[in-house]
Amino acid sequence: MTKGEAPLRGLRILDLTQFLAGPFCTQILADLGAEIIKIEPAAGDPTRLLPPYFHKGESAYFLAVNRTKQSMVLDLSIEPGRNVFYDLVKHADVVIEAYRPGVTKKLGADYEALKAVNPRIVYCSISGFGQDGPYATRPAYDMIVQALSGGMSLTGEIGGRPVRSGTPIGDLNAGQSAATAILAALWERERSGAGQAVDISMLDVQIAMLSYLGEYYLISGDMPGLQGRGHMSIPTYNAFRARDGRDVLICANTERMWQELCEALEISELVKDPRFETNERRHAHRAELTPLLERAFAQHDCAELLKRFHEHGIPSAPVNSVAEALADPQVAHRCMVREIAHTLGGEIRVLGNPIKFSRSAENEFRSPPTLGQHTESILRETLGYTSEQIESLRQRGAFGNRSGVNSASSKSRGA
Repeated sequence: MTKGEAPLRGLRILDLTQFLAGPFCTQILADLGAEIIKIEPAAGDPTRLLPPYFHKGESAYFLAVNRTKQSMVLDLSIEPGRNVFYDLVKHADVVIEAYRPGVTKKLGADYEALKAVNPRIVYCSISGFGQDGPYATRPAYDMIVQALSGGMSLTGEIGGRPVRSGTPIGDLNAGQSAATAILAALWERERSGAGQAVDISMLDVQIAMLSYLGEYYLISGDMPGLQGRGHMSIPTYNAFRARDGRDVLICANTERMWQELCEALEISELVKDPRFETNERRHAHRAELTPLLERAFAQHDCAELLKRFHEHGIPSAPVNSVAEALADPQVAHRCMVREIAHTLGGEIRVLGNPIKFSRSAENEFRSPPTLGQHTESILRETLGYTSEQIESLRQRGAFGNRSGVNSASSKSRGA
């Protein structure tokens, strides 16, 4: 089947964000076809220089969340730079920022100022604690909200100490929520004709992600603790060590699966054991059941266990390393590791787009931009500025220093 355009083709987004939450949000929207203009200070997004891994001088951290964007250097702290930004806002659908509350107002780039320029603008703010409340102006990072939200108190080995999630879920889920909210505001704009401000709090998102564990506490008053490798409601929803040292995870969450699990592990006598007759009883006697399962798993290697579980219809998986996960045949089939040419030369591999459509095309992946790569092309092609206007702006410091437009002229591959 021939597919049409990417679903967000024609949508223009001005991205004032740095680090992770905001760039992850705009990369999602870029993958869906939106045009993302990443507006950076003369020094660039700080993650461009974040160690330890680099390609042609560009940090792997930056490369992870900035593909298929354009980079424009602009100094919003002075009037010439702000005026260029206001011109861009007139041609944009969305502005997204991730400053601490109050900063954009000082820059003249807050929602009220931009609404006067373009009443249809959707303005999304991502911050640690939201635009109001007692913590609003506090600095926040991923680990801060993981700790404050209670999520960190659930992560770690039972009897151990809390640890942060291995993936930065505070940032990433805030970015995902922001993308969802932006699309909802754009859909509402189709009916009302007006834009609006969207307020995303990283802490709010993490509180919402407590999900059933938060609800367990609200209903029972019992405090959930460290979850370890298992599920607090289902004893056979857990990871166990195989003979060869690999961890194997099973999700045997029905009575049929429990019976099949016992057969696969050659411990069928447990099916008739009154302590384990139902999930409720297995839960009550999990301290007795767990060592029995651990001994059974330890009799077989990982590959043999997975083969048996597959044959018995028991959902299971090895606990993969990152390298194993990215080499997995299912991951390859779904194009979740892609190779693209980098602007400065060479090929880089990036993670794929998890969203697939039956009719809409996937947007073409392009290299993460070099700093200021598209400044001049945006000024010329989007805003219609002349060479004389661009030179005047440069002389007045709109780009922070000479590198903004010069790098765009020498490195731009077109917008």
